Amino acid sequence: MNSSIAPIDVAEPGVRRSRTAEVVWAGNVVTVGGAAPVRVQSMTNTDTVDVIGTAIQVKELALAGSEMVRLTVNTPEAAQAVPHIREQLDRMGVSVPLIGDFHYNGHRLLTDYPDCAQALSKYRINPGNVGKGQKRDLQFGQMIDAAMRWGKPVRIGVNWGSLDQELLADLMDQNSRRVAPWDARQVMYEALVNSAITSARLAERMGLDGNQILLSCKVSGVQDLISVYRELARRCDYALHLGLTEAGMGTKGTVASTAALSVLLQEGIGDTIRVSLTPQPGEPRTQEVLVASEILQALGLRSFVPSVTACPGCGRTTSSTFQELAKQIDDFLRAQMPVWRSRYPGVEKLKVAVMGCIVNGPGESKHADIGISLPGTGEAPAAPVFIDGEKRLTLRGDTIAREFQAIVENYIDNRFGPGSGMSAVAESTHG
Repeated sequence: MNSSIAPIDVAEPGVRRSRTAEVVWAGNVVTVGGAAPVRVQSMTNTDTVDVIGTAIQVKELALAGSEMVRLTVNTPEAAQAVPHIREQLDRMGVSVPLIGDFHYNGHRLLTDYPDCAQALSKYRINPGNVGKGQKRDLQFGQMIDAAMRWGKPVRIGVNWGSLDQELLADLMDQNSRRVAPWDARQVMYEALVNSAITSARLAERMGLDGNQILLSCKVSGVQDLISVYRELARRCDYALHLGLTEAGMGTKGTVASTAALSVLLQEGIGDTIRVSLTPQPGEPRTQEVLVASEILQALGLRSFVPSVTACPGCGRTTSSTFQELAKQIDDFLRAQMPVWRSRYPGVEKLKVAVMGCIVNGPGESKHADIGISLPGTGEAPAAPVFIDGEKRLTLRGDTIAREFQAIVENYIDNRFGPGSGMSAVAESTHG
């Protein structure tokens, strides 16, 4: 090796020290910003008036890994339902904080329904939808007063689909007088950032603790989101919520959200995230939580579930055995995580490899904590199992999947169980 060559830098996400907010319910304190991990947020799509249906969906989102759940509070009936949803969740032992999503009438709902204001752990306010003219500051102030009265943090969430039209018109007018006018998109960026920061500073002047203010500027274009948040992060130190609004369905929504959020998170921008997927027919709402978690885990920012490494398959792996095994193991690990989080601290960092043939299989299996290399096509039906980098046994026959799952479960219990380190795994009669 040439001694004059400098070592290659190890890529890692940047660090941004924003203010620290606390989103609280009962004994569950979710810190946001500062040195806290990037948090995962989601939103229900049930009718909030449906207390049982909404509570069930909130529980599903929480079990999937959502650390805060937002719900629509748009009518007196929805506001009246919120405390009952909270009560139902508490009875189920689900302490995930609830966020109230308010728009045009939030000032009235928070004032007229104090039980709702208390049951929520955070309020989301869109400054573009709180009124016009003199009413705007008055109605915005009523919502800030409620936040201070009940000790709740606030997310001031600007959306380019509902911008303050007076502000936008003023900025467009200023732009027309420039010697070198800005591009229309740049004026829009300025309107978003300006609206968010101006509203936050107004809330502080009204008496709200600046640490309890979070900001977001939602757009639906990847490059637009990156541009806006880079500037937002440059101009302020409020905690920031990231999300590509109206990301879309399926692959399109997943890829677009991943592309936008990953760039910003790698630069150290963002304290909470939401992936705004439109569910496909029959698709669970929890898919948006899984995608958000996978983004954070892929970047090395968080660990939520054991990671399963699996090859994509090729002409050497025409059998579906390894695909079925990989899915089985991944589904098994996700299903067990709600229980394992408390029973096996650290299990979310486990690495499992399920490989289809001998080309890369043994090497990847050795790099994982536990891995299996399947025989592929035309090879001898023997699947070596590697544990902590060493080949421990070989599985054969039609029960490979079931046996490997049992080995994984035994490994987890031995390695992460109370008062136990990794103990030797007994040699299999298959070896």
